[in-house]
Amino acid sequence: MAVRALARVNLAAIERNVARLARDAQGAAVCAVVKADGYGHGMVGAARAALRGGATWLAVATALEARDLRAAGFGDDVPILILGALSDEELPIALDAGADLAVWTIEMVQALVASGRPVRVHVKLDSGLGRLGTRDPEQADAVAEAVAAAEHLQLAGAWTHFATADERGDAFMGEQLARFKAWAEPLRARHPGLLLHAANSAATLRDPATHFDLVRAGVAIYGLDPFGEDPAARELEPALELVSYVAAVKACAAEQSAGYGRRFVAGRDTLLATAPIGYGDGYRRGLSNHAEALLHGRRIPLVGTVSMDNVTFDVGAAGLGPRLGDDIVLIGAQGGERVTAEDLARWLGTINYEVTCGISARVPRVHHRDGEAVEE
Repeated sequence: MAVRALARVNLAAIERNVARLARDAQGAAVCAVVKADGYGHGMVGAARAALRGGATWLAVATALEARDLRAAGFGDDVPILILGALSDEELPIALDAGADLAVWTIEMVQALVASGRPVRVHVKLDSGLGRLGTRDPEQADAVAEAVAAAEHLQLAGAWTHFATADERGDAFMGEQLARFKAWAEPLRARHPGLLLHAANSAATLRDPATHFDLVRAGVAIYGLDPFGEDPAARELEPALELVSYVAAVKACAAEQSAGYGRRFVAGRDTLLATAPIGYGDGYRRGLSNHAEALLHGRRIPLVGTVSMDNVTFDVGAAGLGPRLGDDIVLIGAQGGERVTAEDLARWLGTINYEVTCGISARVPRVHHRDGEAVEE
């Protein structure tokens, strides 16, 4: 490897994942959510791959993300929806980007009217997540009618977001769905052509009743399982692999230690390999003494404390024969073995989203299509 740590991202996998989700969406348009630098995969490359795979919309969380997509060459023919709240300072950036905006208060509508700029608006009902949006359907109606009455504004969409779609078998998603339908369907009857959308990745895979006109797929387009289990069980293909290499190999006798705090003390004579990756790269300290990686197609245990720039693995298994420069796969497949983002999430007590989003900017992202290099 030419660098200490590398995230290789297969854009062809993103294309295939989007095509697979479009199949499940059963005619609903697919909006690819590429916020947070494409969940750590690289926003621009992921967005291009998603559109090639059949997505027709893109979604982000911030005005700056929308601006960066436009600057990268995504024209006005690609609608970009900003899902998050916008400050007074961010609003002009969002308007300059020609993005669709989310609103849920009369004050937000008034700010758009005062701008004098044309903008497509999506009114958000908080059907139960408890974050952005209004819980009051009557207020949501008032906001929608104010948008429809405004000269420069277009009432483009009505939407909500699920709190428990990734918890299969729960009843709350059904309650949210019923609240949303009770508000949104009469609103669309008054405003034909209104776009209704509610489904995230988990809802898209779980219940066709959530699909409406558009599904907003995020985690699944990257081949991550929205239920936190196994992407393959969902016919999803992980797009990202995280790789480092063997930078040092040294004998470790019984009772010798490795890492800060001596949290690993060898119980037998063994061999340690150091990989130059750590929590400065987003490979979390919480994995200390509690993770595995792949070397020569075999699983190797992480031993000792994950430091900012280095981590050690016990490679003393018979016949492994580590050599300087050998790849160590921290997320991905090697031989017949694999370590998934879902594995790391279980070891950390978190979710796969956080694993890939947490890979730091210090780790270069290299995009390819099934092994063939692509121009950035």
